[in-house]
Amino acid sequence: MTEHQESQSRLHIWVSGRVQGVGFRMFAYGAANRLNLVGWARNRFNGDVEIVAEGPPDKLVTLLSEVRLGPPASVITEVKFVWEEPNGKFNRFDLSASL
Repeated sequence: MTEHQESQSRLHIWVSGRVQGVGFRMFAYGAANRLNLVGWARNRFNGDVEIVAEGPPDKLVTLLSEVRLGPPASVITEVKFVWEEPNGKFNRFDLSASL
């Protein structure tokens, strides 16, 4: 494992509330790209938005802080997250289809 890979982390986030149809995924996409993170964001059938991002831990913490605020039209009722081992398979941040 290279030093670069060792300095990477993975953050898995689930956001509940009024987060679909308000530009939440695009908000997450913009934040992740600005922070040079890789991964994806998608809508869940239950109305949540799910985000997986990999990058330096400090930038992931910044992403989490921004996601907790969300875009102006969102109403966030809960944010759950877990830290995971990065797999290094992402090369950009994508908006995925619903699941």
